[in-house]
Amino acid sequence: MHAKKLLPVASLLAALWAAPTLATAAISDDVVRIGVLTDLSGAYSGNVGPGSVLASELAVEEFGGKVLGKPIELLTADHLNKADVGAAKAREWLDQEKVDVITELGNSAVALSVMNIAEEKQRMTMVTGAGATRITSEECKATNVHWVYDTYALAKVGTMPLVESGTKTWYFITADYSFGHSLENDGSRFIKEAGGKVLGSSRYAFPGTDFASFLLSAQSSGAQGVALASAGADLQNEIKQANEFGLTATQKIVAMLMSITDVHGVGLQAAQNMNFAETFYWDLDDESRKFSRKFFEKFGKMPTALQAGQYSAVLNYLRAVEKSGSDNVTDVIETLQNMPIHDAFARNAKLRKDGKLLHDLYLVSVKSPEESKEPWDYYKIVKTVPGEQGFMPLSESKCPLLKN
Repeated sequence: MHAKKLLPVASLLAALWAAPTLATAAISDDVVRIGVLTDLSGAYSGNVGPGSVLASELAVEEFGGKVLGKPIELLTADHLNKADVGAAKAREWLDQEKVDVITELGNSAVALSVMNIAEEKQRMTMVTGAGATRITSEECKATNVHWVYDTYALAKVGTMPLVESGTKTWYFITADYSFGHSLENDGSRFIKEAGGKVLGSSRYAFPGTDFASFLLSAQSSGAQGVALASAGADLQNEIKQANEFGLTATQKIVAMLMSITDVHGVGLQAAQNMNFAETFYWDLDDESRKFSRKFFEKFGKMPTALQAGQYSAVLNYLRAVEKSGSDNVTDVIETLQNMPIHDAFARNAKLRKDGKLLHDLYLVSVKSPEESKEPWDYYKIVKTVPGEQGFMPLSESKCPLLKN
């Protein structure tokens, strides 16, 4: 009689003891491996690169260095902004190093290539540094999330208000690869939808250094706005040369993707009054300042939006692994889609079925040297745009996952 009463208790105790074991057993190879595949030496290294590696380290440190009792390992590599180099490293990591998630991928051609490989291997990708809209539209993957920005949102938030306020005619100078094309295509669309007109465009081989002929073409077009569909070192050189050729005296120079390090690189004198879309600013609130000052202490610079977004992606990946009890890609993404996402970068954000993280965007204006009160005090927030209004609505998406 007593034995029968004890059996359920014994079973319950056995189940309780077994539960942690089952959870930790779901961590493949008893290690959670995160591969940060980024531009460590090229044109985008200032926006991502070493800063994105540090951001990843800060996320792991904040999480505690372990998940479900298992160690977290970070691997890093330079993709050199070449899709074949990125693909080769991704295969090596997934096949030999047993990496669970490859992240950053700050080049759209590299990101699209690595996403395909990860899908084939049933491993996860988290794109934080690349912005082609195709990543969560035509090329969306059930194994991928797109965390920070895309060209649709940047173009919409960065151009429509300017057209509506009087900048009606435009000329594009565009990096000749998928990211630049996507920026130009999306920008042209929103310029036209707002009642503006695109007078022409020039495309240059990426990366570039001498933009004289392209800037002179833009100048001779008579366009009121000159849109620079590029980023990183290329963008900084374009802005400096636009000032040298006198374009800023008669035309509005608009960056389709600009970061705080770009502003720092060209200086407030050259960048003042430029308007563009951003996804993060270090001085936004207490949460952003706390993370950014910790980053600054180790890096000597304030984080870019892409670096802050990388911190957010890694931190929430680890939260999802812990919450789901598994590093299986299906489990992790399903958990991310159903859990609250809030941190120094993302405010009450939501991960959609197409892999897009919906979060606030900001239209910013660069301060003049006189307006800046301290180092890195560079932005005025002109407008906050909720993610539901800034990113492509699902009704426009070509993502095949939405058909299921």
